[in-house]
Amino acid sequence: MAFSRAERVARRRAKLRAAGLRPIQIWVPDTTRPGFAEECRRESVLIAQADATEDGRKEADFWERITADSWEDVG
Repeated sequence: MAFSRAERVARRRAKLRAAGLRPIQIWVPDTTRPGFAEECRRESVLIAQADATEDGRKEADFWERITADSWEDVG
């Protein structure tokens, strides 16, 4: 007996739920959208410029300190 696509999806989801899982939806940037690369470059320039200021260096140092232990586990 052949199941429709909708029935196969429903059966698969039921099995996953029975295993204690639940679906979630994650929205991410559309990298194919016109202007995406240009916006990345614009934001990168702003970050580089911020790093050249005293406040920017203080901000970077702060984040380096509070995330240092996380990075130790990575590498």
